[in-house]
Amino acid sequence: MTGVKHFKRSEMKFDDFGAKTGTGSIARIIGPDLSKTLGAGLAQFDGCSIEWTVLYDEMIVVLEGTFRLRVGKDVYDATPGDMIWIPENTPLRYEGEKSTVCYAVFPVDWRQRHGIK
Repeated sequence: MTGVKHFKRSEMKFDDFGAKTGTGSIARIIGPDLSKTLGAGLAQFDGCSIEWTVLYDEMIVVLEGTFRLRVGKDVYDATPGDMIWIPENTPLRYEGEKSTVCYAVFPVDWRQRHGIK
């Protein structure tokens, strides 16, 4: 056994992700229980604007739809195949229209490092 894991999209559980209007959901797939370094999953955004300050380095790959990242006055519109890199401590807004993204975060234990449960 190699330790390799295969995650089928049809079996992923998406949870609500802080959208006041529209929908935002997230499937946290790889966390501290599987990796000592990297976290990853899928997120969906449709007609929402979710404010957050990333407490980790994050990379986003757009899989479907249009994903938008707002950082201050800068707006990054991304479509399938586009990648966005976000450094730790960046205040932002996640937005999208029928978008699905794959994300990766480092470090995986960012919650513990910042005292968040």
